[in-house]
Amino acid sequence: MARQSSEFQVRCRLRVLRAEKDITQEDLAAAVRVTRQTIISLEKDDYTPSLLLAYALARYFGKSIEEVFTIEEG
Repeated sequence: MARQSSEFQVRCRLRVLRAEKDITQEDLAAAVRVTRQTIISLEKDDYTPSLLLAYALARYFGKSIEEVFTIEEG
């Protein structure tokens, strides 16, 4: 995972999507084979996921990557 750059900020909807499915950070982490800390960092918008992780998360929720992650300039 890469740290966020100052030019672009990746935002995610993982917290909302988890709430809709009533799953914990730990459950989601296990489902996509990452640590709970990774999910925490993603939810805080501290890290940008790899393409493979973004795809796995989107697929888990039955969404497109763009429905899970957005990119903002600034």
